[in-house]
Amino acid sequence: MKKALLALILAPAPAGAFDLALPLDCVPGDSCFIQHYPDHDPGPGRQDFACGTITYDGHDGTDFALPSLAAMAAGVTVRAAAPGVVRAARDGMPDVIHGSAGAPDTEGRDCGNGVLIRHADGWETQYCHLKQGSITVRPGDPVALGTPLGQVGLSGRTQFPHLHLTLRRQGRWIDPFAPEGADRCGTPAQDLWAQDLPLSRGGIIGAGFAPDIPAFDRIKAGDVPAPAAEAPALVLWAYLYGTQEGDRLTLTLTGPQGAVAAQDLALERTQAQSFRAIGRQRRDPAWPAGQYHGSAELRRGGEILDRIAVTLTLP
Repeated sequence: MKKALLALILAPAPAGAFDLALPLDCVPGDSCFIQHYPDHDPGPGRQDFACGTITYDGHDGTDFALPSLAAMAAGVTVRAAAPGVVRAARDGMPDVIHGSAGAPDTEGRDCGNGVLIRHADGWETQYCHLKQGSITVRPGDPVALGTPLGQVGLSGRTQFPHLHLTLRRQGRWIDPFAPEGADRCGTPAQDLWAQDLPLSRGGIIGAGFAPDIPAFDRIKAGDVPAPAAEAPALVLWAYLYGTQEGDRLTLTLTGPQGAVAAQDLALERTQAQSFRAIGRQRRDPAWPAGQYHGSAELRRGGEILDRIAVTLTLP
């Protein structure tokens, strides 16, 4: 989206004039998370409604991301966020990471497999990146609130499994978190969501143990193998999103005989997704039997943004 047109495209909407339900079967902050908000910066930079960086230049929707490709494969239903009539639908595009080997040309099809629903009073919702073969509605179909539309996928111009939801009124996109615009930093007095959604400022998607430093692709796929007692190393990894330069991550790994590894890391770059890991090489014939505990804590300016704890039992 051209930033020169942003002032024309982003139009204030009266708060409470339209209610949106959560558009997918997940628990925000647990089995899904908000990776990106709409971009309110009128220039070449980026800024979400709360003056944060959980967005990118020209982004016009809300991205509800899944924690892994495994979660996508298991199936997460996308549902109509409000009653209306299906205006358009597309299926048949493969679930392939954009830019990877074998990925199709997405020119003019950035949304991938998707559904467009027209609602009353000029409102529309668009649902993008749905799983190939999952779409269950056709143009002209009436839909009620919560009607299944398909499943979260990886089609179109995307690098991770998620649902991109764009809200428009009379052709102009609206941020459901800040329907009257974002002229001030902070949480607006009223949004368009029918339920309270936890606000995303960055956090920890997941954590786990591995026999060596895992490849990032395996973390994103959700198939990092757990270490055995004879593993050459014991590694704790943490999968992060929405981190900013200057954030700090503390990783701690303890075992039945005490401390195994610990490190407080300064994050040097602002990144949409990343991971960090700590660990120790095995010195004895096997790791001592018992429970191993890992913890990750993400901080920003002294404030704890997120924390997670995981446990591994070795025989």
